[in-house]
Amino acid sequence: MADKTFRLDVVAPDAALYSGDATLMVAQTTVGQIGIMANHEPMLGELAAGGCVVLTEAGGARKAMAVQGGFLSVTADTVTVLAESAQFSDEIDVAAERAVLESATEGSEEFLRAKSRVRAVEAVS
Repeated sequence: MADKTFRLDVVAPDAALYSGDATLMVAQTTVGQIGIMANHEPMLGELAAGGCVVLTEAGGARKAMAVQGGFLSVTADTVTVLAESAQFSDEIDVAAERAVLESATEGSEEFLRAKSRVRAVEAVS
């Protein structure tokens, strides 16, 4: 039986946010949402502005990260997310980010950053 996990690394210019084994990763790309499981076909994807990455660890725990642009690379047994910036959902003040969504111009960098952060929190709520 094929292994049900793959290696996942999420890195940003200022930090390596996550490195471990996962059973599932879901991300918003510029062509839509994609789910990655073990033994996925190799691919490259551009992460969408205002998106997030949600992962399910090998032990079953779910984690989410607000991700501001970047790329993902899938190989035979590894997924690498190279984000322009990223933040774990448990570090986000969702009330403050919802306030930004209300006041920011839709499509602006500020709006997309807040949208990403709210998505990440909601993904694991």
